[in-house]
Amino acid sequence: MPIRDARPDDAPAIAAIYAHHVLHGTGTFEEEPPGAAEVAARIAKVTGAGHAWLVAEEEGEILGYAYYAPYHLRSAYRFTAEDSIYVREDVRGQGVGKALVAELLARAEAAGFRQMLAVIGDSENIGSIGLHLSLGFRQVGVLRAAGLKFGRWVDVVTMQKALGEGDRSIPA
Repeated sequence: MPIRDARPDDAPAIAAIYAHHVLHGTGTFEEEPPGAAEVAARIAKVTGAGHAWLVAEEEGEILGYAYYAPYHLRSAYRFTAEDSIYVREDVRGQGVGKALVAELLARAEAAGFRQMLAVIGDSENIGSIGLHLSLGFRQVGVLRAAGLKFGRWVDVVTMQKALGEGDRSIPA
């Protein structure tokens, strides 16, 4: 399946994928799905800052998307990124997410990032946790009952993967 950079005209398909996760899942703590215009603005913000927002496409249809952005804006975090990934419900478990995150990791490393974090909504989100484990992430923490969604407390799982030299050297 081809993976490519997201374009502004992908925003409606991305918004539809994300809306399903917002309305039915605990992987995101957003509770109101953003519209296509807001998604387009988010894509522009991420890519305008030089970071990757990717889509997996098959026969002209978007199967999923992923992006990375700085973990925090304070300068000490400048070598740490955070990934986000969402896959269309009917193609989950078919390798779309893994292909997207693998490409994100390569892009983030090429951009000079040394750490990638996954901040995963819900400790019961075995799909996302398993995907990240399969790509070499390790679980580094759990924030218990950090969010309240669908009338229940939801944990946040933090996973981490070193990129390139990781912490073995100080970047120039």
